[in-house]
Amino acid sequence: MKYRISSSRHCLVMVMLSLAAASSNVYAESDYQALQNEVQALRQELSELRALVKQQSASQEDVKSLRQEVKATSRAQSEATNADSVAHIAGYAAVGLTDRSQSGGSAFSVASFNPIFHFLYKDIALAEAELEIAAAPDGTTETKLEYASIDIFLNDNTTLVAGKILSPLGYFRQNLHPAWVNKFPSITPGFGEGQAAPSSEVGLGVRGGYPLGEGKKLKYALYVGNGPELEVDGSEIHGIESDGYTRDVDHRKVVGGRIGLVPLPRLELGISAADGGVGLEGEPDRSYRVLGTDVGYQWKQLDLRAEYISQRVGDLATSVAPDGGTWKAWYGQASYKFLPTKWEGVLRYGKYISPHADQRQEQWAVGVNYLWGPSVMAKLGYEFNQGLAGENTDANRWLLQFAYGF
Repeated sequence: MKYRISSSRHCLVMVMLSLAAASSNVYAESDYQALQNEVQALRQELSELRALVKQQSASQEDVKSLRQEVKATSRAQSEATNADSVAHIAGYAAVGLTDRSQSGGSAFSVASFNPIFHFLYKDIALAEAELEIAAAPDGTTETKLEYASIDIFLNDNTTLVAGKILSPLGYFRQNLHPAWVNKFPSITPGFGEGQAAPSSEVGLGVRGGYPLGEGKKLKYALYVGNGPELEVDGSEIHGIESDGYTRDVDHRKVVGGRIGLVPLPRLELGISAADGGVGLEGEPDRSYRVLGTDVGYQWKQLDLRAEYISQRVGDLATSVAPDGGTWKAWYGQASYKFLPTKWEGVLRYGKYISPHADQRQEQWAVGVNYLWGPSVMAKLGYEFNQGLAGENTDANRWLLQFAYGF
């Protein structure tokens, strides 16, 4: 930079000397035009050299400013490195196609993005939340808070959890429902929202685990919350909604949880239960109970899972929907990774029993997955469905899904 500026100044001196020399000599009439052209050219060069000097001076100021910015950024990064708080973003996204073979209708029916936020303070507390942002059938965008909680680490074995949480009842809803974790493009019958398996809860709980020896462990998740609400259609209870309500219309809390035992490495047995009240606005509460069991086993590339869950609502003669009922579902699933390839096969059986015939469904499902990575995959599946004639629960369908967990 210095050499270029010095050279430019040298040129300026030479130009000035040339102009002085030109003014002190007497030229013939025939050389006047040539001299004028030369002077004009020298003036143009002088103007360009001045602009060059100014530009290089500005560049020096830019370099100085950039150095100051780099120092400030480095200082901020150093402070962040030494900070007590750590922020982290994870999540998953999915896109899916559904084709009902009997009706011939097909559509790209899934387009969702689920960012998950974690904010950790030392080893004391964790704030976490998941949003679901999805395209609705009518083209609008639906945004839902899947969960949002503050976790306080009381010790190595116990964590206090408060807020909106995924229901600890059962295993699928709290561990397997994300698109990149679920082995199949769809959720097994009865484990969707408003069906037999509770989805989420707003309340307070504790969870953790205790080692019982080499490869053995006891897990637990206990909670007290507002409980679900009833979805009424006419004079019947159409379903049990457990979206995580911040109100308690029946004024009676639900208490429950899950106990899991790992007696052998890669084998887990679980039992879930809950008891409390459920009801409608302005009505007395009625009984509400949940029972569930689950088992999971992994051997080499084979993954086996089975689960049962049921929700029972009691009768209430004075209600607009006096009859209660039981909603229950179960499934068994086997998946196998064909190493060293990137292919995976899945076989699943599921059944959902409801007080209403149009909700009942029995399903066999077979699928094949291709994994570009542990959390990037394409899933192709086919469902053999049996339900009430004329209902979607009775329509076989193809499913294609792309899922990515990050």
